[in-house]
Amino acid sequence: MSIFKVIILAIVQGLAELLPVSSSAHVVVAEKLMGLDPSSPQMTLLLVMLHTGTMFAVIVYFWTQWKKTYFSSGDAFKRFLVRVIWASALTAVIGEAIIKTIEKTALKGAPKSEIELLFGRLELIAPALAVAGLLILVAGLMEKRRMGDHPKVYGDSVTMRQAGWIGAIQGLCLPFRGFSRSGATISTGMLTGASKERAERFSFALAVVLTPPAVGREVLRLVKASHEATAAGVPIDLHGSMLTGLLGAVFAFFAGLVALRWLSSWLEEGRWYLFGIYCLVASGVVFGLYRAGY
Repeated sequence: MSIFKVIILAIVQGLAELLPVSSSAHVVVAEKLMGLDPSSPQMTLLLVMLHTGTMFAVIVYFWTQWKKTYFSSGDAFKRFLVRVIWASALTAVIGEAIIKTIEKTALKGAPKSEIELLFGRLELIAPALAVAGLLILVAGLMEKRRMGDHPKVYGDSVTMRQAGWIGAIQGLCLPFRGFSRSGATISTGMLTGASKERAERFSFALAVVLTPPAVGREVLRLVKASHEATAAGVPIDLHGSMLTGLLGAVFAFFAGLVALRWLSSWLEEGRWYLFGIYCLVASGVVFGLYRAGY
């Protein structure tokens, strides 16, 4: 893959990952338009490496806020940690259950029954974008109508109930490209009564927890595919794939910082619902590309 294509994908990923518009959907569409295979091990590893770049952007951007809230005291950190573990456990259980169900039903009989085989299917991405758009739109409109301040929560964090809902919805996002993780989780937090600032802060803290296991999964998948390819006489360049991914991660990092400033400003200004409208329009565009043969 050319360096130019990697940079394009990194910028698309960095901007779309941290905006509630589904980075995966945008990257898959970009890959399709550039003639790349989104379901190949090299491409899924690149996507996860780009996620790593945006993860560091999240850490840099939110670190000051996290220190003032989650790390302000030992007790505040313990409460935050319990919520993160609870939400992440629900994500893992729900996400893995859905992935295994899909692999054993929809992909039954396929040479490789891996969920990644569905990642390039635009006819699946389009409805996922629409669902995410509706969720964001509803949350945004309800937020605009809500009067008064949110009740004070100890440690300026979300409640256990809110964390559970956010973690459960995050689990639903894992198998489906187009179902924006940040859009769905922040909207869920808002719909369950959390302020948009708390929902945003907690959602991205969960993203930091989720990224390392996702990277590990794709590295193992690429290593396995490399062994199979070598045995078949068509080896995969692992070293090159990692270097390409690292370059992309750097560009995704800087694009992610830009996206986070944009996201926070629109949240503060009550424009969250506009992201929902965008997702609905994007869903129509993706479906149009599918009908056009992409």
